[in-house]
Amino acid sequence: MSSSSFFPQTAVISGYQQARRRTDTRIHDVFLSFRGKDTRASFTSHLYASLQNAGINVFRDDDSLKRGHCISKSIKRAIEESEISIIIFSKNYAKSRWCLNELLTIMECRRSIGQVVLPVFYDVDPSEVRHQTGEFGNSFEYRWNNPNINLSKTVREKKLLVKWRKALLKAASLAGFVVLNFRNESEVIKDIVNNVTHLLDKTDLFIANNPVGVESRVQDMIQLLDQDIQQSNDVLLLGMWGMGGVGKTTIAKAIYNKIGHNFDGRSFLANIREVWEQNVGRVNLQEKLLFDICKEMTIKIQSVENGKNILKDRLCHKRVLIVLDDVNTLDQLDALCGSCKWFGSGSRIIITTRDRHILCGDRANHVYEMKHMDESESIELFSWHAFKQVSPTKDFIEFSRNVVEYSGGLPLALEVLGSYLFDREVREWKSTLDKLKRIPNNQVQKKLRISYDGLNDDIEKEIFLDVACFFIGMDRNDVTLILDGCGLFAEIGISILVERSLITVDDKNKLGMHDLLRDMGREIIREKSPEELEERCRLWFHDDVLHVLSEHTGTKAIKGLALKLPRSNEKCFSTKAFKKMKRLRLLQLSGVKLDGDFEYLSRNLKLLSWNGFSLTHIPNNFHRENLVSIELQNSNVSLLWKEDQRLEKLKILNLSHSHCLTHTPDFSYLPNLEKLVLKDCPMLSEVCPTIGDLTEILLIDLEDCVSLRSLPRSIYKLKSLKILILSGCLMIDKLEDDLEQMESLTTLLANNTAITTVPFSVVRSKSIGYISLCGYEGLSHDVFPSIIWSWMSPTNNLPPLFQTSNIMSSLVPLDVPHSSSHELSSISMYLPNLRSLWVECSSERQLSHDAAIILDALHTINRKELEPTATTSQVSKHSLKSLLIQIGMNCQATNILKDIILQNIDVNSSGGCLLPGDSYPNWLTFLSEGSSVTLEVPQVEGRNLKTMMCIVYTSTPDNITSSGLKNVLVKNYTKATIQLYKSEALVSFEDEEALRVVSSIEPGNKVEVVVVFENSFIVKKTAVYLVYDEPSVKRFSTEEEPTDDFNQNRKKKNRVE
Repeated sequence: MSSSSFFPQTAVISGYQQARRRTDTRIHDVFLSFRGKDTRASFTSHLYASLQNAGINVFRDDDSLKRGHCISKSIKRAIEESEISIIIFSKNYAKSRWCLNELLTIMECRRSIGQVVLPVFYDVDPSEVRHQTGEFGNSFEYRWNNPNINLSKTVREKKLLVKWRKALLKAASLAGFVVLNFRNESEVIKDIVNNVTHLLDKTDLFIANNPVGVESRVQDMIQLLDQDIQQSNDVLLLGMWGMGGVGKTTIAKAIYNKIGHNFDGRSFLANIREVWEQNVGRVNLQEKLLFDICKEMTIKIQSVENGKNILKDRLCHKRVLIVLDDVNTLDQLDALCGSCKWFGSGSRIIITTRDRHILCGDRANHVYEMKHMDESESIELFSWHAFKQVSPTKDFIEFSRNVVEYSGGLPLALEVLGSYLFDREVREWKSTLDKLKRIPNNQVQKKLRISYDGLNDDIEKEIFLDVACFFIGMDRNDVTLILDGCGLFAEIGISILVERSLITVDDKNKLGMHDLLRDMGREIIREKSPEELEERCRLWFHDDVLHVLSEHTGTKAIKGLALKLPRSNEKCFSTKAFKKMKRLRLLQLSGVKLDGDFEYLSRNLKLLSWNGFSLTHIPNNFHRENLVSIELQNSNVSLLWKEDQRLEKLKILNLSHSHCLTHTPDFSYLPNLEKLVLKDCPMLSEVCPTIGDLTEILLIDLEDCVSLRSLPRSIYKLKSLKILILSGCLMIDKLEDDLEQMESLTTLLANNTAITTVPFSVVRSKSIGYISLCGYEGLSHDVFPSIIWSWMSPTNNLPPLFQTSNIMSSLVPLDVPHSSSHELSSISMYLPNLRSLWVECSSERQLSHDAAIILDALHTINRKELEPTATTSQVSKHSLKSLLIQIGMNCQATNILKDIILQNIDVNSSGGCLLPGDSYPNWLTFLSEGSSVTLEVPQVEGRNLKTMMCIVYTSTPDNITSSGLKNVLVKNYTKATIQLYKSEALVSFEDEEALRVVSSIEPGNKVEVVVVFENSFIVKKTAVYLVYDEPSVKRFSTEEEPTDDFNQNRKKKNRVE
């Protein structure tokens, strides 16, 4: 017979987990220790071949050593460099001093480095090995007592004997395999191979010596995976996206280690971007994936296409965990994970990438965006590398904070800079920090530059460099317009840079970039011409720019230049400094004056951003024809230019805070302008009427133009305008009715103006989504009801257009706190246009009076609607009809009641009907002649009112097909409230609305329910059912409920006939 492990296998696994820190030094998977004469040609040979066929690297001492090596040292090294040692104890194993010394080395490796040891007892009982008895004991005694063996009985040899005995005892006490029947040894070998394969699969990947912040991020990811495991057993693809060095691979390894053992197989394919470009790298990746999962070395993949078919066939029934690390092309994904159908149910595929586009569409079920480290995590990680402890030493605290701030939460930078600064003096730290301000760390830059080098073309690289030097913090739409004007196709280009984690766009649509990526971009420019500043394509560092402008050394290589100085340090340069900058397209100046002929500035200029422009107008000889954006904030201009020139390419004009500006330009010369910003121009009193010619305009900002008295009527013709800002225009007192013609206007900001009442044209606008006007601010659907109610207030006169417009139809609900008869009279004429009306009265007497006003108004409206068809109705025959109305939430009782009602309604010519009676405590019934029912709401112990249902019987002309219901009125005499609901509102009630109605009716309340029908309908009877929910706590009683007596008493007391 044969048997597998005789101790719990978990003991083996637990010991094996200790070996994970040695993974990176492993040379061999398995070391075989055996007595050659006993098993070399039989069991050991078969086991060795089976392990090799399973793809396991095995060291066997009789054929793995190179000739000329000292065997004892080589054997010791081989044992130490193996992940698992298998000891094959046979009857004569202990006769070999060689084997016993191997055993000592193996057990020492188990103790010191956590090596896994698997004993195999071949034709020998484990207890004989443990205690050196039986045939195995005889061979051990032979080792000691044989006179032919020169083993002197010295103290040293006696100590060695004790060590052997202890090693045998410990080794034979481990979980292992017993082979007692040669006929079944093949089954045991298969069992051993499976166990070794399983143990090797549990080898964890090295994460980090100090994995700061890893666990929290791993838990975030695993929570995503666990949620989907609960919801579905389908194959799940999870993407991890972030910039280089942010820790994607580290987190992926940690997840791989943590959950990998839960799968049938797992594989971690590292550095796919790099391996993919190597010779046969693509096929090697497929072969590694196949080997990791299936442990097969015999299959050779001939081509990528051949590999796809093999992977699909071999993995489709296995539940696997696969990590594809650093994927940067769709070809890689297609070759290694072409479809979810490649893998068995419940498989999980994790993809790490810098390119968000790789994960778009159905290529990933979830995308996890990597989070940068916070300050606390950054300090800890940096400290482990810089000081070999959890926090900085006292003298380096401030320096450490500076490095952490520079690193921006990027783990790569924290590790590299921390290691670089380890054990250095204070002066060396200072020098390093000063250098980093100009020249980034090369090791960090090399890693980050992979993303830049991987961009598709020079256009995308140009956009990245422009953003790094000039556009961080600017509006994405503005930058897109400017760079499109430079021929750079920025719309798609910026999207690609975002996908590649090279730039970010925040919730305010501002472009951002990690400081280290910014520095990397600038270093790319600097390193092309480290000595000759004027040969760099972009200049941004103020010392460099000052040198070039002062020395007039500018050349045609310069495409962009930025110089921003504080006003207290304003400098003046000659325009001749720009004479040779023929390719200059981006110019950003602040705190700078130019003197001379402006003709020297480039004709190719696309962006002119000049904060504090000191001239009163742009000179006539300044080349404007190619400008896309003119930004002259805080300028001294009184008018933009003296001579108009048609600027077809101009998209943005920003003259904000120009306190001397008195005139706007003639906009007919700016046909393609999209953004006009004239914020805080206090001397501007009028806007040129040609503003109506701006057919492409999207935004007009006139905020705080305090002298502006009115808007030109032509502005209301702008069909493209989306945002109009007038806040702070203190003298504007009117918005024209034409405003509703601005069909694209979505945002209107006009607070703090002289406008006192919201014009009706604003509410009538079909496009406005956000408003700030007359103290009202918010989304239109939230604000408009309040605006409408303000019109109805007795202190305000209703706008004339309100009386004839249909804009209010089914638009809003109205709550009327503390009503007056005057207010209700004002509202009543608009009742057809209100979805619902809730009125609070001061007393029951006022309630009766107000309800009469409302009902009179409804009946008057109904008569007017009836007049055109009155003649036809008079000659029509009448028949009896029924209508079921439900107000409230559905529950089991409501469903039962509705079924009973629908099954038992029997309307005949005499008006007879069969209706269910009380079913206490599920529902209670109240019935009355005519169109109203008055009741007192009873207390039902342990139950809450869930629903109110009404059955109405009407006499109706045969030629009328509608239900006829117009309104339902609920009068609560106890609370002095009136609720009116349009029939359409009842049909489309949301749960919250229904709950509000029902929850307002409490036990003890006296309530009247009134149904209002078209005038051609005659209401015969009305029944009201109060339906109660299930009890929150089930009551147990041996007595029967007094249903009949209770119902009879309740009917006598509460029902009003």
